[in-house]
Amino acid sequence: MVFSVLKSRQFRNYFLSDIISGFGVGMSTIGANWYLMDRTGSLGAIGFMLTLNVLAGFAISPLVGTLTDRFNRRSIIQGANWARAVLIFALALAFLFTGFHSVYLYLFTIINGMGWTVYMSASRSLVQELLTEKELINGNSLIEISLQVGMFLAGAASGILYKYYGFEFILILNAAAFVVSSLFLSRVRYTPLPVENKGESFFANFKEGLRYLKERPPVFLLGVVSIIPVVAVMIFNVVLPGYVNGPVQGDSVVFGLSDMFYGIGGLLSGFAAAPLARKLSNQGAITLFFLLASGILFAWAFSASVTLLYLGSVLLGLSNSSLRIIINTRLMETVSKSFMGRAMSVWIAISLLLQCVSATGLGVVLDRVAPGFGFAGIGALMLAGLVLYFVVAYVLKPLGAAGQGQNATLEP
Repeated sequence: MVFSVLKSRQFRNYFLSDIISGFGVGMSTIGANWYLMDRTGSLGAIGFMLTLNVLAGFAISPLVGTLTDRFNRRSIIQGANWARAVLIFALALAFLFTGFHSVYLYLFTIINGMGWTVYMSASRSLVQELLTEKELINGNSLIEISLQVGMFLAGAASGILYKYYGFEFILILNAAAFVVSSLFLSRVRYTPLPVENKGESFFANFKEGLRYLKERPPVFLLGVVSIIPVVAVMIFNVVLPGYVNGPVQGDSVVFGLSDMFYGIGGLLSGFAAAPLARKLSNQGAITLFFLLASGILFAWAFSASVTLLYLGSVLLGLSNSSLRIIINTRLMETVSKSFMGRAMSVWIAISLLLQCVSATGLGVVLDRVAPGFGFAGIGALMLAGLVLYFVVAYVLKPLGAAGQGQNATLEP
């Protein structure tokens, strides 16, 4: 049963913290995309904003991975939450007193990029410490539920709040969400993992993490497969405003609701991913979800309607979130807890690099061609992810769980 892991008070507090922070991030990110579109009318500007986001995260990812494996992971998340709360509140005041300036949005996206990178590395590593290996699949399902509950509530709230209260109010709520999230996280009590090689320099620690992945190519490539749905969603966020504003002829409410329906699909994945993985096997479930996501994206590329947008958003959210649950669980079962932070930082850096290249180019291209072109590109990316997964599952010989030897096998 998915909710069985909530019997643990520690994970329950983490779960609530995750929902609240996800709500704040989702609401402000959706609001920022529409705000910039509303003020500039340029998808290229949205692409540039996303580029700044990913470059900021990419720049600090090596440091973040080493920090995560050397210090208390809960304290790292709390520090990042408080820093984001203060900085975002300051930006809200700047908007209120001086009006719209694109540079404020660019500062906001840099803060978001750095904060997201810190949070993803530290929070997923913290989950490894809070749960047993048998609980990981249910724990990851609940994490996806918490993310999507926060995101789909944010999608609905963002469009309405933007229309009636403005982006400044959304930023203030975002800052408040980080504060409340930190308060729940402070209630988590656990024994931190002992730090290995604590006396080594940060650079030496990071090199050790790279060596760990270099010696395990299948694990490294499986991690690359895990980030493809993330990259796809980020590019989707660049394409969506133009698709809603153009072919669908919608407004900020339609835009927010489409994000809400994506979140509903992600929420459903928390209940469907684990049972499907058990019934079809990891291989069958991963193949199904990659193909389903590709089909929806290609359907959007060649047609446009509000009904198709909402239905497709549910199915895309279900597919992408299920892929993350299944693949991330396998990674947590396989990667040593002592190296998880550094391994995550490498995959995050690759993800951010891919997002930077694709979002910048795509934003400029979409100012000249139909948004459907962007959806077709994302569909092709998802098919490429499926091909890479088949390479890992059938061509290479994956490694076993973190405590197993070099010759252990990983079931696809």
